Amino acid sequence: MRRWIIHAVGGVAVGLALGFGIGWGVWPRESAPSPAKLRWDYQENYVIMIATAYEVEGDLNMARERLASLDPQNPAAPVVRLGERLVAAGADTEDITHLARLAWDMGAITPPLEPYLGGRP
Repeated sequence: MRRWIIHAVGGVAVGLALGFGIGWGVWPRESAPSPAKLRWDYQENYVIMIATAYEVEGDLNMARERLASLDPQNPAAPVVRLGERLVAAGADTEDITHLARLAWDMGAITPPLEPYLGGRP
């Protein structure tokens, strides 16, 4: 019985060592998956989270950098597209307001988003 326990513990230890060695040394994960590879509804949630974070942090460069993972040529495009779609769907005004403010600060405001600027010019 005691010999069986020693073999089991040794097998688990060897298995863990091999697993960690292969995972860290032989086939390590290169990088985190890009938000552009997410399903469209998760991408929309990502854009809303960026707009909400921008509302709190006020860091426009960080917002642009995060949005560039979805559209490197025009980072404001996902914000405008989603904002206009939410306006047309009659969605939550708080989310639309965050998107409109971010679009305004990125210089990409459109007429459907203007009413949600909340007093900004």
